[in-house]
Amino acid sequence: MAGDQLNVLNALDVAKTQWYHFTAIIIAGMGFFTDAYDLFCISLVTKLLGRIYYHVDGAEKPGTLPPNVAAAVNGVAFCGTLAGQLFFGWLGDKLGRKKVYGMTLMVMVLCSIASGLSFGRDPKTVMTTLCFFRFWLGFGIGGDYPLSATIMSEYANKKTRGAFIAAVFAMQGFGILTGGVFAIIVAAIFEAKFPAPAYKVDALASTIPQADYVWRIILMAGAVPAAMTYYSRSKMPETARYTALVAKDAKLAASNMSKVLQVEIEAEHQRVEEISRDTRNSFGLFSKEFMKRHGLHLLGTTSTWFLLDIAFYSQNLFQKDIFSAIGWIPPAQTMNAIQEVFKIARAQTLIALCSTVPGYWFTVAFIDVIGRFAIQMMGFFFMTVFMFALAIPYDHWTHKENRIGFVVMYSLTFFFANFGPNATTFVVPAEIFPARFRSTCHGISAASGKLGAMVGAFGFLYLAQSPDKTKTEHGYPPGIGVKNSLIVLGVVNLLGMVFTLLVPESKGKSLEEMSGENENNDEGTSSSNNNQNSAVSTA
Repeated sequence: MAGDQLNVLNALDVAKTQWYHFTAIIIAGMGFFTDAYDLFCISLVTKLLGRIYYHVDGAEKPGTLPPNVAAAVNGVAFCGTLAGQLFFGWLGDKLGRKKVYGMTLMVMVLCSIASGLSFGRDPKTVMTTLCFFRFWLGFGIGGDYPLSATIMSEYANKKTRGAFIAAVFAMQGFGILTGGVFAIIVAAIFEAKFPAPAYKVDALASTIPQADYVWRIILMAGAVPAAMTYYSRSKMPETARYTALVAKDAKLAASNMSKVLQVEIEAEHQRVEEISRDTRNSFGLFSKEFMKRHGLHLLGTTSTWFLLDIAFYSQNLFQKDIFSAIGWIPPAQTMNAIQEVFKIARAQTLIALCSTVPGYWFTVAFIDVIGRFAIQMMGFFFMTVFMFALAIPYDHWTHKENRIGFVVMYSLTFFFANFGPNATTFVVPAEIFPARFRSTCHGISAASGKLGAMVGAFGFLYLAQSPDKTKTEHGYPPGIGVKNSLIVLGVVNLLGMVFTLLVPESKGKSLEEMSGENENNDEGTSSSNNNQNSAVSTA
């Protein structure tokens, strides 16, 4: 491989796992820890927001967010994330990964704090300012997707690259888990200090005035891990692949990686100039040559991430509603406001502990053993099976004696989402596109996923409503019910299996081999190097 590749890139590809790999995982991973915390903590407090700001005197049930407000509060961060993925993905290829990396964190820190400081006392003002700051919070989170994935892929060796990128993404599991645990602690403290009767006993007294602090504290805590990581990110050197292949600075690439790898690396100015003069790899994004080489790959990464996130986010954001439907969370009127936060957080924490976190780390363990394609196909297959197994005998699962079985099946669906396409759709786009488009194409793929998340998040609010008008939640039109919604999600997962066929396997191959950036020499050299790489991947 070295004959066809810059020494600095070859040194990274064949480097043994070292401390700097783990440092990069932690630095990039803490961003994803914060991302997951910030995106999913809102689902812990939406019921509380309804009780505080939309209480109706004399109503049989506690106040809930109106449909349009609930959709905005749950979905506005996704709109920001989508915009941030496209913008920062493009900017990461224009200015460099390092320059843009710190910007995303600062946006996340400032907007996490601002979300909790949403001002005013009337519902309209609070919800408007909350949505405004959560949009910009999402914008910062969006930038973390393409930048973290690209930086980790460009730092990693080819033997364990999949595991390293997946480990960064797996920090999401700990973010979701921490969000649930932190909400439990906050709710327990407030319940102990300010006990209150259940809603059916005293509707007004069931929501204590101090409850307004609970949701604010939970949202603002997301700023802490992001702020802790900022200094470390600012000290990371620019990746060698960006410096050498995009910025064309051979000396700086060799110098930076010599320090990181603690070996002497030759600068190769002449080789970099040869690469920059070669017109075969100078095509633009969405040009005819790009579409010929990478069009189907981009369709594969965007469509699979889109389909996965429809299923994943419709479940994750609204799992509290599913748990309520099967009786795992008691009826709202039997609890006070703080108790409801506690029960919802407990349910989310148990799911994260039993299925979400283990699923991510199974991917880390096996992605470089059985490959990305196999894990993604297997994940979509089992998600389809478990969705239909939940949906078809849905009435059976609603009986009290069968609730544990429902939770087990639901947990397995999550397990195979994370030991499956939820991780691989993040990994693959960072490996298969040229360096000068890598961050942009990952951002496009991720944005497609967030579009799917918006479809899932908004759609499920309406779809899961009972077809019977008398049984729908206040303000919602009749839907198709939870059973039929689960069938729809099963079909979505089935389509995910079909589009996975467009995604190439990148296990054991260098980034330049996957992107075609090594195709600078004659056919003989290229063929000989492919043979060499095959030997490496089977070693």
